[in-house]
Parts: sequence; C-alpha cells; structure tokens
Amino acid sequence: MQRLDKVLSRMGYGTRKEVKKAVKKGYVMVNDRTADDPGMHVDPYRDHIKIMGETVVYRDNIYIMMNKPAGVVSATEDRADQTVIDLLEGQFEPFHLFPVGRLDKDTEGLMLITSDGPLAHRLLSPRHHVPKTYFARIEGEVTKADQELFQKGIKLDDGYTTLPAELNILQSGMISEVEITLREGKYHQIKRMFYATGKKVIYLKRMSMGSLVLDPGLKPGEFRELTEQELTQLKKQE
Repeated sequence: MQRLDKVLSRMGYGTRKEVKKAVKKGYVMVNDRTADDPGMHVDPYRDHIKIMGETVVYRDNIYIMMNKPAGVVSATEDRADQTVIDLLEGQFEPFHLFPVGRLDKDTEGLMLITSDGPLAHRLLSPRHHVPKTYFARIEGEVTKADQELFQKGIKLDDGYTTLPAELNILQSGMISEVEITLREGKYHQIKRMFYATGKKVIYLKRMSMGSLVLDPGLKPGEFRELTEQELTQLKKQE
C-alpha cells in the first residue's frame, strides 16, 4: 500500500503539493468515490484511480530503448553537452531514469534507459559477461590475423589484456566494415583494441545488449518503451 499523493506524483501528475490541491478540489477518485485525503493508502495495482477523469496506470519502473545519436552523452546531466535524458519527453521525469552503461559521445546505437537499478546492475556486472555487439567502420584493412588477435584478447595501452572478443569481417579494404561482440566494457575499448592493431575506428554503433536488439525503425535520437516480450527476455539474461 502507498499514499495516494505519492502514487500520483510518481506517475507524473504533479508535485506532492500539487496533487494535494487536486485532491482537495475533488479532482481525484478512488474506486469511483471522490478522494478527500491525499494521505490515504491505496494499492496502485488493484485500486481504480482517476484524476481529472483520466485513469491512472501505475508502473514501478520504466524501460526505454533509444537509438543514441552522435554528439549526445550517456549521462543523466551534463553542464556542457546534451544528454540522453534530455532527449526524453517530460512525462518520464518523475521516474528518475538513467542510462544503463555508457556509449562514447561520438558513438551511436542501442541505449537502454531505465529506473530499475537492480536490473541495470546485473546487466553491467562483470561476472555476468552480458554480450554487446557493435557495428564499426575501420580505417585500414581488417584481416583474419586481427580476428585471431581479438579471439585471444588484446593487450591495451595500459597493459590490460581484454577478454576474448568476436570479430566478424563484413567487408575488408581501405575502409573495412566489421561486427564486434564484447563481454566487458572498458573505457573506449573497441577504439583501443583496433589502435593496438594499427587501425582506427571511424564509426561505431551498438546494435545489441544481451537479448535486446536495436529496433531498425528507430532513427538516431528516437526512442520507445520496451515490449513485454523484450523485457521478459532481457530479465532472463540476468
């Protein structure tokens, strides 16, 4: 059970103070009766709550898939740059959403944004090794020798040796196109791995995280909530 004003505030119907005023004015109904106490306890999943004639659909957490555009940072707030949270509509503000992990500022692609801390922790935990797949364009010819190096693990500039990674060559040439699957997420990892082989990443886009695959219909900067099936599969990934 939860306080009525807390439920309505969490669902974006105003601050607790604004909700209390709405209750006092008779704008809120619970189970077809006008509520007169903003502090009354309700079951947001079982009780039928309306405000200004609109039925309240309660949710504990929000799960959003975004196609992150280049130039936007993976943070909840930033003094200098636009963040992925800035791109969301105001209706999600009460949920205190945050991005699950980070993509570099110039990297595009799949970004999961949620209010579910435990799920985010499990997806990012090093011991779970949740796979993440990226599409990249590389300046330089990517070869079978590079594939073998990625499979063994590459020693980075700080001395760290990466876990084995899958490198799939889609097109090899002066500008190569590849897919890379990682099971960890070190700082600028893919860029540093290719740098160690004498090549440069010129475009990078994350395509999937575990079972969650970027919706091809989402243009950069667009987003949608996860389907029930996507969420169920993602939680199984844990």
